[in-house]
Amino acid sequence: MAAPTEFPRELGNVARRALAENGYTRFDQLTTVTTAELLDLHGIGAKSIRILSECLAQRGLAFREIS
Repeated sequence: MAAPTEFPRELGNVARRALAENGYTRFDQLTTVTTAELLDLHGIGAKSIRILSECLAQRGLAFREIS
C-alpha cells in the first residue's frame, strides 16, 4: 500500500510511493525540486510529471526552475 500523500490516485501507486520514499508527500514540497530531479526517481516518468504539473498549476505552484 502506498504511503499517505496529497497526490491523486491517477498518479499511480508506484509513483506515489517513489515520491513518499524520497520525502515528498505534499504539493508544496515539489516546489523545491526540478522535473529532472524527479525523473531520476524510479517510478516517475513523463506522465507523472504531466499530472503533477497540472495539479501544481491548479494550486498556483510550480516545480523549481533550473537556474
